[in-house]
Amino acid sequence: MATSDSNSNSNLTSVCPECNGRLRETDTETVCEECGLVTTEDAVDRGPEWRSFDDEETDRRRTGAPLTRSRHDRGLSTEIGYGSGSNSSYETRLTGRKRRQIARLRREHNRARISSKAERNQVYGFAEIRRVNAQLSLSDSVREQACALFESAQSDGLFQGRSLEGFAAAAIYATCRTRSVARTIDEITAVARADADELRAAYDALNRELGLPTGPIDPAQYLPRYAAKLEVGSAVERRAREHANALSEAGQIGGRNPSGVAGGCLYKATQEREEWPTVTQAAAADVADVAPVTIRATVTALEELADR
Repeated sequence: MATSDSNSNSNLTSVCPECNGRLRETDTETVCEECGLVTTEDAVDRGPEWRSFDDEETDRRRTGAPLTRSRHDRGLSTEIGYGSGSNSSYETRLTGRKRRQIARLRREHNRARISSKAERNQVYGFAEIRRVNAQLSLSDSVREQACALFESAQSDGLFQGRSLEGFAAAAIYATCRTRSVARTIDEITAVARADADELRAAYDALNRELGLPTGPIDPAQYLPRYAAKLEVGSAVERRAREHANALSEAGQIGGRNPSGVAGGCLYKATQEREEWPTVTQAAAADVADVAPVTIRATVTALEELADR
């Protein structure tokens, strides 16, 4: 009992400057018990710099940057940077012989990070995937899965006779296909360093050797993006989705360009009501990246389906 009273008295320090009440010191701040005034605070975490996930002090795990599949070393390696402070540049802090020494250390350090040609190919391929992923505004999960697919293709020896740029673009395209993210080959090759032939050759190898779970592309996946580009509104998009579902249920999707089907459904929907925005065949074809005859073919298929 005496020990409890002594601990309680040790937590009470001085008096409150506002109401002369008693101050109680906690882990991070000193608070008045009467009026609640915080007189002092200490935001420093004075606990251990490690944590145990199994409540065992022998398993002391430090925190750090999360692991990532988009780097060949999973993001565990270090880098020798160029800056030496937030308020001063590298040149002003390091000059002469010291700067040349740090430059040599940085060069040797970068060489030591890549120990083989396979790792060098991974570094180049992952960098290309990250760049294309950023250009297309895709999610981090797509980037991670594309890098894992690129690494699987390398492990199976699929790179021989094919370009790394093609496999980087094909990995992103295949990931978009498996995750139902609407991206066409032309959209990917527009920002990638590979052309359409290189992408198709790499994608065929991935699909054939790795057995990707890809199926036919649903034209409805393109409708939100195309409707936003054409500025036709949500009502037109819903009507176009009904047209796309009708074609799919009737088995009229097979053998058609899904992007062109989406553009044709949007064009058909805009012609059904006068209060809806008007879109030309050329505009719909431009957004879908197809020829106007593809738009007309989709409209013809919808009209034939309505006449049944």
